[in-house]
Amino acid sequence: MDIEIFKTKDDLNKAFTDRLKEVISKKDTVTIALSGGSTPKSLFDYWAQLPKGEINWSKIRFFWGDERCVPPTDNESNYKMTKQHLFDWVPIPEENIFRIQGENDPESEARRYGELLNHELETTVGIPSFDILMLGMGDDGHTASIFPHKIMFWHSPQNCMVANHPLSGQQRVSLSGKVINAAKNVFFLVTGENKAEKVKEIIEQPDSAKEKYPAALVQPESGNLLWFLDCEAAKLLPQPTSPS
Repeated sequence: MDIEIFKTKDDLNKAFTDRLKEVISKKDTVTIALSGGSTPKSLFDYWAQLPKGEINWSKIRFFWGDERCVPPTDNESNYKMTKQHLFDWVPIPEENIFRIQGENDPESEARRYGELLNHELETTVGIPSFDILMLGMGDDGHTASIFPHKIMFWHSPQNCMVANHPLSGQQRVSLSGKVINAAKNVFFLVTGENKAEKVKEIIEQPDSAKEKYPAALVQPESGNLLWFLDCEAAKLLPQPTSPS
């Protein structure tokens, strides 16, 4: 596990982008699973403002780690957020976008998307493997759409499963733990003071944390796990002498 702490979101966005460029430079095609939330939104805005040609968007194939079971025009759709903040601003070929179809029957869509991953991704020990998997973390320790109250969903034998929000009951299609941990690079983007306690517990007490928090179960077989934290999310960790 590598941990990088940043003073500002712009610093975090630049560092994430540098990592993305590094992966792109080594492959003809790169697969990335996106996440929703305010931190990715900031990153997408940063990408949308980059000088033309700085990233070869035609080399990237976009997927999602989870999606709410709503139409793509709904304000809660992760796809809609990505479209508004990234796809509408950069030249990404339509055939490079593989969205979870939240308007479909959830169980059927989980099966469809799981099969799509089998066909579209490279595999690691027979499991679909993203080049980059972007994850966020909720202040309850959830990641993708696997929540603490249904932490057993992490161990689903399927590539994707239907989960539900513990308060609203809203259904979501989410990657399973086996696909998350098969990724070649897993990047956590975590910002905000409300995440600080869980960040500290997961990083400093991983054995006990993995009994409670899905985010603590993110342990990719590749060993390439990188946490991008702002100072607020990292405030309870030992601080480096000079944060990035």
